[in-house]
Amino acid sequence: MSYITTTSLSLFFFLFSFFTFISSSPLQDPELVAQEVNRKINASIARRNLGYLSCGTGNPIDDCWRCDPNWEKNRQRLADCAIGFGKNAIGGKGGKIYVVTDSGDDDPVTPKPGTLRYAVIQDEPLWIIFQRDMVIKLKEELIMNSFKTIDGRGASVHIAGGPCITIQYVTNVIVHGINIHDCKQGGNAMVRDSPRHYGWRTISDGDGVSIFGGSHIWVDHCSLSNCNDGLIDAIHGSTAITLSNNYMTHHDKVMLLGHSDTYTQDKNMQVTIAFNHFGEGLVQRMPRCRHGYFHVVNNDYTHWEMYAIGGSANPTINSQGNRFVAPNDRFSKEVTKHEDAPENEWKGWNWRSEGDLLVNGAFFTASGAGASSSYARASSLSARPSSLVGSITTGAGALSCRKGSSC
Repeated sequence: MSYITTTSLSLFFFLFSFFTFISSSPLQDPELVAQEVNRKINASIARRNLGYLSCGTGNPIDDCWRCDPNWEKNRQRLADCAIGFGKNAIGGKGGKIYVVTDSGDDDPVTPKPGTLRYAVIQDEPLWIIFQRDMVIKLKEELIMNSFKTIDGRGASVHIAGGPCITIQYVTNVIVHGINIHDCKQGGNAMVRDSPRHYGWRTISDGDGVSIFGGSHIWVDHCSLSNCNDGLIDAIHGSTAITLSNNYMTHHDKVMLLGHSDTYTQDKNMQVTIAFNHFGEGLVQRMPRCRHGYFHVVNNDYTHWEMYAIGGSANPTINSQGNRFVAPNDRFSKEVTKHEDAPENEWKGWNWRSEGDLLVNGAFFTASGAGASSSYARASSLSARPSSLVGSITTGAGALSCRKGSSC
């Protein structure tokens, strides 16, 4: 308790002295003030919360847990390592360890104990791990309940060939270390979503991970490719989301964040996209944003065919410290795409590029004078220099972790 009190007082006195200095100084750009406050607060939080192991990779999530040779005995420590807008997603922390022993999915209404579906629908917090390598071909969408972690470390786990993961109107979900690919549409079927309820599901989109009205969600170190619709989509008022350390390949419409231009409930959406590798065979939507606040930080974009970051309906997009390598096609050099609006409208949208590395003719079309308050709402962590992106993202995707040694 004394530590918390001391830290809180230190932060209070820093802010008090900072704003006292500002108020007694000549008038400064309020936007620069907001950026400096955000930087100092995040630096303080990073030192306090993420300095557990200090592996020195420059990736604050990985530095928090990956160099621990006893990670398998300390699995739930992962829940303390999140960053960004989804940093409070605790998943199944504090709950029992549940071991998936059966890769089958024969009955989505009455799932067998030992299956992944049986685990994710339970009411209590669970930290879900896997007994061995397995490929899970789901019969219908895997509809998750709140306070669950799917942790694939220590096994090669693939969810593939059928419908995939749905996070709908629930909270505190972590999906880590899973290969998610070749996802298909499901639906027109009964599916259970809790021990007490099942219901009729209409046709699904076929996303890898579908977040629908969810909050406090963290998808980390997953490998995703070749799904029917999006690799990761978040819509219908979803917020407090971090998508980090993922490796995405061979897909068209990669990531949709925001349901539609007319669905204004997405104005409160906040998503952090950090330390991901957008790789071979990707076309567009990395991400495509609507309405909300999106922090795109320290990602490696090594392939796109149409554009990397796009949006409509006046989203705030804060792009910091990314590496954008444009394709050789001279018509696809632009990182950004302002969609569904004339230029006199999108010029007011607040899209920023700060410290991005633009390679092979890549260019970012910034827009909007941007209020400092709006910019701050799209700032979720401090960016590292773009020159470090290669090392920060070198471990993106599902990791090959073995018991008794660091990952």
